[in-house]
Amino acid sequence: MMAPICLVENNNEQLSVNQKALQILDKISQPVVVVAIVGLYRTGKSYLMNRLAGQKDGFPLGSTVQSKTKGIWMWCVPHPSKPSHTLVLLDTEGLGDVEKGDPKNDSWIFALAVLLSSSFVYNSLGTINHQALEQLHYVTELTKLIRARASPSPEEVGDSSEFVSFFPDFIWTVRDFTLELKLNGHPITEDEYLENALKLIPGRNPKIQISNLPRKGIRHFFPKRKCFVFDRPTSDKELLANIENATETQLEPEFQERIKNLCSYIFSQARTKTLREGITVTGKRLGTLVVTYVDAINSGAVPCLENAVTILAQLENSGAVQKAAEHYSEQMALRVRFPTDTLQELLDLHAACEREALEIFMENSFKDENQEFQKKLMEILRIKKETFLLQNEEASAKYCQAKLDQLSTALMESISAGAFSVSGGHKLYLETKERIERDYWQVPRKGVKANEVFERFLQSQAAIEKSILQSDKALTDGEKARREEQASRQAAEKELELQQQQLQDQQLQMEAQKRSLQENIVQLKEKLERERENTIREQNMMLEHKLKVQRDLLTEGFRKESEEMNAEINHLKNMVAQYNDTPWIARALDKLVREVTSILPVSLQILGSVPGLSLLFKKK
Repeated sequence: MMAPICLVENNNEQLSVNQKALQILDKISQPVVVVAIVGLYRTGKSYLMNRLAGQKDGFPLGSTVQSKTKGIWMWCVPHPSKPSHTLVLLDTEGLGDVEKGDPKNDSWIFALAVLLSSSFVYNSLGTINHQALEQLHYVTELTKLIRARASPSPEEVGDSSEFVSFFPDFIWTVRDFTLELKLNGHPITEDEYLENALKLIPGRNPKIQISNLPRKGIRHFFPKRKCFVFDRPTSDKELLANIENATETQLEPEFQERIKNLCSYIFSQARTKTLREGITVTGKRLGTLVVTYVDAINSGAVPCLENAVTILAQLENSGAVQKAAEHYSEQMALRVRFPTDTLQELLDLHAACEREALEIFMENSFKDENQEFQKKLMEILRIKKETFLLQNEEASAKYCQAKLDQLSTALMESISAGAFSVSGGHKLYLETKERIERDYWQVPRKGVKANEVFERFLQSQAAIEKSILQSDKALTDGEKARREEQASRQAAEKELELQQQQLQDQQLQMEAQKRSLQENIVQLKEKLERERENTIREQNMMLEHKLKVQRDLLTEGFRKESEEMNAEINHLKNMVAQYNDTPWIARALDKLVREVTSILPVSLQILGSVPGLSLLFKKK
């Protein structure tokens, strides 16, 4: 198991990404579950994260009032309950450190933890009271520190209304909790304790309005919330200062039980990190996001999810093209045995490998605006196919020529020896040539150049045959003329057969191109449909959350705040209605068909006749 490593360094309040940490993430192709912990310094954050890693130590623990962790530290461990997933633990430096000069530095650490995680743990001491919520003012600053889209919505809806679609689950851990979990004399759960603390305080007093901001932020931005409270682990101050060395028997049983509950919840409930529209984040992708966000902060800009996804898509889609193209080449090399018996055999192998390559591309790509990367892959596969076709022709021609040379050795020796320059020599020559032709066509797997190579052989023999015919004294002049005419007619027939085969081969290739285009369209349509479903699911989740928040506000007596949410809710309803309609998918497919003429050498008439293509554009 690797040791924790600093991911985002914070030196003199300047953030930078540790290249060694990026190298670790770059090697993780698995989806990641990212758990980040944030809180005031010296509240025991690192201890919780070590326990999540299944260790007593790892992240450095401090035993003094000085903050131990600086920047954001990372620990990548195999996920204990999700096979083929990596658990990425992010331990952040303590907020509110008196040694810091610029409080904005804390805000950026907080914002980065939110952007990078799929589960966000806020750790505090004591109780969730007015002071604790005031210390969580960083939530209210997120609207200034994070953007969902590169350009604002044309409607009068704040960008922060979309935070709910990509923000992590929120877990509040309360350490050294000594109160009874009761409300109005009745027992309550930890979650009910949190929700009660997040209720807005009635009143229009400016101070009340300010104190309600963190409550509103948590309720609006984090749809899934959870709370865990912990007693003090031990009353022994010396042991508490070195808790990583404490044995289980030295810690309070109830504390141990609560820790196990927290770990169990995160292992079973913490989601895989995803971006908008269900894009799964791997370790490699997480590294790209870290660099993109930190670069934005250092440039004086605000980290923007849409920009980050665009940068990530460019990198990932380029990699997807390469991966798909390599798969095509590898599989063709494995499956093709040159020369193929027929052109159709090679085209069928190409179609199968192309289909697999497209599936790989579709699985590993996202946000392929205007299908630029798909078109690039189509062009690469077309060129690779042409190369395989050429190799097949060369292998066929070489093999056929070698066989003909072998079969015609005796004929050529007889010609050189003058064996046919006798009376009746022409008949003997024809019998020998016919035997060569019969034996040649019995040779298996001659390939696509069999006719052409044999036609060249016949052409090379035409002058020789004419000479033998004219010197044959057993034939009359009339018989010679008749046989010469017959030879000319047979040569013309062979030439016509060759031309017909070439036309058939061209037709086969055009049909293969039509099937290639259709396969691209079918797979693109399926991908766009999946993306549409993900978007609708995301929009419905946002809408349901907003409606719930609105209902809760109305129930709690905050009618004005409830009505203020109508603009957001109507905006989301319009978005859902737009995505439920599918003409945009048809437009994307139609555009691909029109633009592909610059990639595939096929006429518009052929493209328009792709079988079943019109059915793909029909709305379900």
